Amino acid sequence: MQTGQRQTGRLRREMSYLDLSFAGLGAIIGSGWLFAVLYAAQTAGPAAIISWVLGGIACLFIALVYAELSGFLPEAGGATRYPQYSHGPLVGFIVSWAAFIAYASVPAIEAEAVVQYASHYIKGFGSTVNGAFTGKQPIDYIVEALLLVLFFVINIYGVKLYAKVNSFITFLKFLTPTLTILVILFVAKNWSNYSAPATHGFAPYGTAGVLVAVSTAGIVFSFLGFRQAVEMAAEAKHPQRDAPRAIITALVVGMIVYVLLQVVFIAAIPKNELAHGWASLSLTSPFAQVASALGLGWLATILYADAVLSPSGTGLVYFASTPRVILGSARNGYLGQVWRKISDKTGIPMYAMVTTLIASAIFLLPFPTWQSLVGVISSATVFTYIMGPVSLAVFRRHHDSAHRPYRLGGASVISPVAYVMGALIIYFSGWETVWKLTVGYAIGIIVYLIVSAARGDLAKINAKAWKQGIWLIAFIAVSLLETYFGSKRFGGQYNHLHGLIHYPWDLVVVIVVAIGFYYWGVASGSGSQETEDAIERASQLERPASAD
Repeated sequence: MQTGQRQTGRLRREMSYLDLSFAGLGAIIGSGWLFAVLYAAQTAGPAAIISWVLGGIACLFIALVYAELSGFLPEAGGATRYPQYSHGPLVGFIVSWAAFIAYASVPAIEAEAVVQYASHYIKGFGSTVNGAFTGKQPIDYIVEALLLVLFFVINIYGVKLYAKVNSFITFLKFLTPTLTILVILFVAKNWSNYSAPATHGFAPYGTAGVLVAVSTAGIVFSFLGFRQAVEMAAEAKHPQRDAPRAIITALVVGMIVYVLLQVVFIAAIPKNELAHGWASLSLTSPFAQVASALGLGWLATILYADAVLSPSGTGLVYFASTPRVILGSARNGYLGQVWRKISDKTGIPMYAMVTTLIASAIFLLPFPTWQSLVGVISSATVFTYIMGPVSLAVFRRHHDSAHRPYRLGGASVISPVAYVMGALIIYFSGWETVWKLTVGYAIGIIVYLIVSAARGDLAKINAKAWKQGIWLIAFIAVSLLETYFGSKRFGGQYNHLHGLIHYPWDLVVVIVVAIGFYYWGVASGSGSQETEDAIERASQLERPASAD
């Protein structure tokens, strides 16, 4: 649908700086703090602390890019709009489709987290083998679906109610991990876990284990919650002032909390749980079971309650942002007019909200456990967000004189570094994750081209669009090849012993190739009238919608 067509209703600008910050922090502190500390410890041992630091730094580089972009062009579904402005319809669609996969699956994983944690004390939930959660029962699907309906109901009553409910829930969610850190810090007795010879010391699985944990244990999945302030920037009272601050605030606070949680978790694990090493550590409700082992029954009770609150709060946040991604895609012209409609009564894109409910319910089916879905979400999300550095460079080159409330210093260095870090995170996810995403992207592209031809819109994908987008298709293909021929430590398939490109030379290859694709992507972008129109709309947002 072309820019300028009529759409029903308008988004309401009712969110404050704190609301935006809590939206990001509410997404960051979700099921990740309940499970990621366990899976990170299984993958990297005590060195999981380094994994959290590295993951946080990588996401901070990406977040800094979006701090400028969200102030420069505050757009609903910004992650899908920026690629359209900088690289045209083909790139815009690919990123929109990837973003939809990444976003719509999060409410599903958060609903799964509630049920998986509850399986420890509700015997009808889940299947376990040797204490590890391995699959779901029919009742699990029913409960998870009901949670999705609850997220839907809260969101359809408007952004103001959503903001109030989410800010309150996030405040409570923040209290529980903080309390857990303080209590276990003084009660934990097994600080020798950090260096015990029986479990091979601080980094039992080497540097590769540290890097794999960043992508597959839920670390990046947790930190990427900062994006909520990007997607909802158009609904802020002062978007150009508050969105950049909210992004950085949420991520920095989240980094501090997660590193400290991992520190105390390692020290609290009973020795007998590590009899067969960190990889064999098996807990269905990690922090709650650790608290019980320490004699902190009261804390375990709080943690079991929070295991409903934290994932539900994050599911609520993503249920709000996913319709904005769909709305952004519709405004880009990839979906019909109906998905552009916004309720006059609530200011909510209702059809996009219903689509989110259906898609999230579908994602419950093929992924039976939290960990089976988290790697897919992480890689899909990072793929959508590494477009940010490329778009920023294009906007700087072609629209440098436009007003930017926050201008990222050192962007010429930070942007390519952010892109490279994103490419590495995708590589660390491994072949088993990347090939599934590649198939998903390919299906989306093929369907889009067929539908565009049927609608008579295929002319939009002209020679210019292909010229601007072929680099991204090549990047997807090369990323797939890298994971196949790469080191066995990261899931390489070519050779069952080592892979074709041995560690750490595989990292060098990924970095060099990513740098090449970054500059190819920047060279492929261009200025456009559509971007100029968006800049003009953004300038109107400098006038506050209402007083704080």
